[in-house]
Amino acid sequence: MAMRHSLVLAAVLAAAPLAACAQQPPGQLGVDLVAEGLESPILVVAPPGDPRLFIVDQAGQVWIVADGAMAPEPFLDIGAEVTFGGEQGLLGLAFHPDYASNGRFFIDHTDRAGNTRVAEYRVSADPNRADPASGVTLMSLEDRRANHNGGWLAFGPDGYLYISNGDGGGGGDPDRAGQNTGSLFGKLLRIDVDAGSPYGIPPTNPFASGGGAAEVFAYGIRNAWRIDFDGDLIFIADVGQGAWEEITVIGVDDAGANLGWNVLEGNHCYNADRCDDRGMVRPFYEYSHDEGCSVTGGYVYRGAAMPWLAGQYFFADYCEGWVRSFAYNGGSFTTDVIDWSRQIGDRGNILSFGEDAAGELYITTSAGRVWKIVPR
Repeated sequence: MAMRHSLVLAAVLAAAPLAACAQQPPGQLGVDLVAEGLESPILVVAPPGDPRLFIVDQAGQVWIVADGAMAPEPFLDIGAEVTFGGEQGLLGLAFHPDYASNGRFFIDHTDRAGNTRVAEYRVSADPNRADPASGVTLMSLEDRRANHNGGWLAFGPDGYLYISNGDGGGGGDPDRAGQNTGSLFGKLLRIDVDAGSPYGIPPTNPFASGGGAAEVFAYGIRNAWRIDFDGDLIFIADVGQGAWEEITVIGVDDAGANLGWNVLEGNHCYNADRCDDRGMVRPFYEYSHDEGCSVTGGYVYRGAAMPWLAGQYFFADYCEGWVRSFAYNGGSFTTDVIDWSRQIGDRGNILSFGEDAAGELYITTSAGRVWKIVPR
């Protein structure tokens, strides 16, 4: 396991937060309002090649925006099946790469018992409505606490479905799930939804033949919020415990990567009495709680409307509301970290980012609004 994407000099990591406000933006951007009146929009996605936007509301609904207007009825409504509040609710949505022909999509949510449920659904004969009776549970994990649910899921370039689970909640990972390779908590999972029942295990998963849970792809994750694929790279924004927020970059070929939690928080020992970090992947970027409190991961920009943003990875802090970006180049910064907060304006608590089928980016806020990042 090479881990070639993730090795970064400590000096670069230390300097990165200081550079965040020093770099001048290479162009002008702003935001346009796309939707409002939502309860808690936590994701914007689209099927491949589809011009519509699908907005995930944490309360249990998926809404479609088409031709600038939000549909009067939700695409999917599982509100009666969801525990909503705090970090619980409908948390993730992923469309099958062949959605246009097979109509399959996948969700991640906390059910009425507070457990994590991953399910497959299909679209109905109406392309703007899912078939609510088509739901099939792929995975159900008993969760004893209400926080650190993860909930992100997406298809990787290898065609497998990746699923992020938090460490099961509680301060400091009391169950030590992050370093327990036999647990599905505190992990990035990878499954094959086109083989097996209810799913298959990719043969290149690190524990496919034993030694840990077969679904595990990477471990040592506290509560990733969110994750993005850019080619064969995976950008993982992991929310810290009490001092450090982190963004780690690994590759789809880095099966078995250990991101360090709860031995490390960012680049720092979390448990001084057992800080053996051998073989662990250090974050590419970190910032302290002097600058914020909870990282909100975003996307690498690959759209056409703002070519001067190509390759910039966007992220934010939930508490402070700032938006920043950097360009990654095989373990080093192509540019300094750029602060876009003045151009984007004060939007309050940024819940999440979104991406449409054309690669254009969106931000969602706790005020129930969805904004599109646009050139100015």
